Amino acid sequence: MIKFSVVKWEKLWWTISAILCLGSIAAMVISYSSIGSVIRPSLDFVGGTRLQIELDCTVPNNCDRALTANEVREVLEAENLGNSSIQIVGQEKQGISIRTKTLDVEERTQLQNALQDNVGVFKAESTQIDTVGPTIGKELFVSGILALLVSFVGTVIYLSFRFQTDYAIFAIVALFHDILITSGVFAILGLVMGLEVDTLFLVALLTIIGYSVNDTVVIYDRIREISKTSNADSMNEIIDIAVNQTLTRSINTSVTTLLPLVAIFLFGGETLKYFALALIIGIFAGSYSSIFVASTLLGWWRKKTNWENPVIVENN
Repeated sequence: MIKFSVVKWEKLWWTISAILCLGSIAAMVISYSSIGSVIRPSLDFVGGTRLQIELDCTVPNNCDRALTANEVREVLEAENLGNSSIQIVGQEKQGISIRTKTLDVEERTQLQNALQDNVGVFKAESTQIDTVGPTIGKELFVSGILALLVSFVGTVIYLSFRFQTDYAIFAIVALFHDILITSGVFAILGLVMGLEVDTLFLVALLTIIGYSVNDTVVIYDRIREISKTSNADSMNEIIDIAVNQTLTRSINTSVTTLLPLVAIFLFGGETLKYFALALIIGIFAGSYSSIFVASTLLGWWRKKTNWENPVIVENN
């Protein structure tokens, strides 16, 4: 017995998705007009030197106030590094993360001394310096984008053979939906917080693609089986039966996946924090798109093409 009609509210689901996708596109357009990139890239992609330092609070009066980006920028401008990216980090605003052009050892030492003279004394043991050449950064970016494209093409080919072409098309639409929303959120975080994405973000996107495809395939497989064996009179009824039969499984899978990701986000440290956040957003979007978008779009298309309930040819 059908408990929940996903088709009945299909326009609501599509409206929610449209708002989220348009908001994501708007955020990326604003980001591109502001910083020249749809998402703020990290050192991994653009190359340069990143210096992260923290005030030494064991020195008397050294941590009496929170640091500000303006005072740091004044020092950088005096060193002819005014175009650098500055981020004040830490709960007490006692740390600085600076991304600038590639600096050699002498230039880095000069910058650290200038900051110490004008801002405060920094902990030597907490200082982190990373340098990535622009060529390597470009190669990492190209490789990451290529991996995403290959995953999309592979998904289309697999679903076309496993099901039918229209199944593959709407599954890809759902994947673009998930990737777009995740990227849009990080574009907003880049504008508001100065958050940068690194190679782990691309890994997260690839993971989201795999998760979302798995969820969509489960629902599509039920649609196909019900189409072959059920006496349902319409595509709407088939979609509703398939979604209800897989809904509990989809929710349980999503929740058990999200629990460890939330734990990593809260307690995993700075390195994994935003990787986990990207996965959390993507899994939410993927679960939503699989249940409410991919299934209803397939039903809408089948109705538009005057599909009735014949036995669906199974491509193995």
